[in-house]
Amino acid sequence: MTAAVSIDSGKLITRTPGLHGGCPHILGKGVTVCRIVTWYKRGLNAEEICDRIGHLTLAEVYAALTYYHANTQELETYLLHQAAAKRLEALHSNFGKYEMLR
Repeated sequence: MTAAVSIDSGKLITRTPGLHGGCPHILGKGVTVCRIVTWYKRGLNAEEICDRIGHLTLAEVYAALTYYHANTQELETYLLHQAAAKRLEALHSNFGKYEMLR
Protein backbone atom coordinates (compact mmCIF):
# COMPACT_ATOMS: atom_id res chain seq x y z
CA MET A 1 0.00 0.00 0.00
CA THR A 2 1.42 3.40 -0.95
CA ALA A 3 1.17 6.39 1.31
CA ALA A 4 -0.98 9.27 0.07
CA VAL A 5 0.85 12.49 -0.59
CA SER A 6 -0.92 15.73 0.20
CA ILE A 7 -0.03 18.81 -1.85
CA ASP A 8 -1.13 22.33 -1.02
CA SER A 9 -2.10 23.62 -4.46
CA GLY A 10 -1.76 27.20 -3.22
CA LYS A 11 1.98 26.64 -2.95
CA LEU A 12 2.44 25.47 -6.54
CA ILE A 13 2.37 28.98 -8.05
CA THR A 14 4.93 31.65 -7.21
CA ARG A 15 6.48 34.87 -8.47
CA THR A 16 10.21 35.43 -8.54
CA PRO A 17 11.48 38.99 -9.06
CA GLY A 18 13.65 39.10 -12.16
CA LEU A 19 12.34 35.81 -13.54
CA HIS A 20 9.85 35.92 -16.44
CA GLY A 21 9.24 39.60 -15.81
CA GLY A 22 7.61 38.77 -12.49
CA CYS A 23 4.91 36.69 -14.16
CA PRO A 24 3.54 33.94 -11.90
CA HIS A 25 5.00 30.52 -12.65
CA ILE A 26 4.99 26.92 -11.46
CA LEU A 27 7.27 26.62 -8.45
CA GLY A 28 10.52 24.90 -9.36
CA LYS A 29 9.55 24.40 -13.00
CA GLY A 30 9.84 27.90 -14.47
CA VAL A 31 6.76 27.45 -16.67
CA THR A 32 4.63 30.58 -16.53
CA VAL A 33 0.93 30.60 -15.82
CA CYS A 34 0.56 32.65 -19.02
CA ARG A 35 2.16 29.88 -21.09
CA ILE A 36 -0.33 27.38 -19.70
CA VAL A 37 -3.20 29.82 -20.25
CA THR A 38 -2.10 30.34 -23.85
CA TRP A 39 -2.39 26.59 -24.52
CA TYR A 40 -5.74 26.55 -22.67
CA LYS A 41 -7.06 29.40 -24.83
CA ARG A 42 -6.00 27.47 -27.94
CA GLY A 43 -8.42 24.74 -26.89
CA LEU A 44 -6.19 22.29 -25.05
CA ASN A 45 -7.49 20.74 -21.85
CA ALA A 46 -5.34 20.17 -18.76
CA GLU A 47 -4.33 16.65 -19.79
CA GLU A 48 -3.27 17.84 -23.25
CA ILE A 49 -1.24 20.67 -21.71
CA CYS A 50 0.54 18.07 -19.55
CA ASP A 51 1.34 16.13 -22.70
CA ARG A 52 2.77 19.26 -24.39
CA ILE A 53 4.78 20.31 -21.34
CA GLY A 54 5.81 16.87 -20.19
CA HIS A 55 7.56 17.77 -16.95
CA LEU A 56 4.41 19.25 -15.38
CA THR A 57 1.94 17.35 -13.27
CA LEU A 58 -1.79 17.59 -13.76
CA ALA A 59 -2.04 19.26 -10.35
CA GLU A 60 0.39 21.97 -11.47
CA VAL A 61 -1.58 22.66 -14.64
CA TYR A 62 -4.84 22.87 -12.70
CA ALA A 63 -3.17 25.15 -10.14
CA ALA A 64 -2.08 27.47 -12.97
CA LEU A 65 -5.57 27.49 -14.47
CA THR A 66 -7.08 28.14 -11.04
CA TYR A 67 -4.65 31.03 -10.53
CA TYR A 68 -5.63 32.41 -13.94
CA HIS A 69 -9.36 32.23 -13.20
CA ALA A 70 -8.83 33.89 -9.81
CA ASN A 71 -6.69 36.67 -11.35
CA THR A 72 -8.10 36.96 -14.85
CA GLN A 73 -7.95 40.74 -15.21
CA GLU A 74 -4.31 40.95 -14.10
CA LEU A 75 -3.17 38.14 -16.39
CA GLU A 76 -5.22 39.32 -19.37
CA THR A 77 -3.57 42.74 -19.01
CA TYR A 78 -0.16 41.05 -18.92
CA LEU A 79 -1.00 38.96 -22.01
CA LEU A 80 -2.17 42.07 -23.89
CA HIS A 81 1.10 43.85 -23.07
CA GLN A 82 3.10 40.82 -24.20
CA ALA A 83 1.18 40.62 -27.48
CA ALA A 84 1.72 44.35 -28.10
CA ALA A 85 5.43 43.98 -27.37
CA LYS A 86 5.70 41.07 -29.83
CA ARG A 87 3.89 43.07 -32.53
CA LEU A 88 6.25 46.02 -32.01
CA GLU A 89 9.26 43.72 -32.09
CA ALA A 90 8.06 42.11 -35.32
CA LEU A 91 7.34 45.51 -36.84
CA HIS A 92 10.79 46.78 -35.88
CA SER A 93 12.43 43.62 -37.15
CA ASN A 94 10.58 43.78 -40.47
CA PHE A 95 11.28 47.51 -40.80
CA GLY A 96 15.01 46.84 -40.47
CA LYS A 97 14.83 44.20 -43.21
CA TYR A 98 12.90 46.59 -45.43
CA GLU A 99 15.45 49.36 -44.91
CA MET A 100 18.30 47.00 -45.84
CA LEU A 101 16.62 46.26 -49.17
CA ARG A 102 16.37 49.93 -50.14
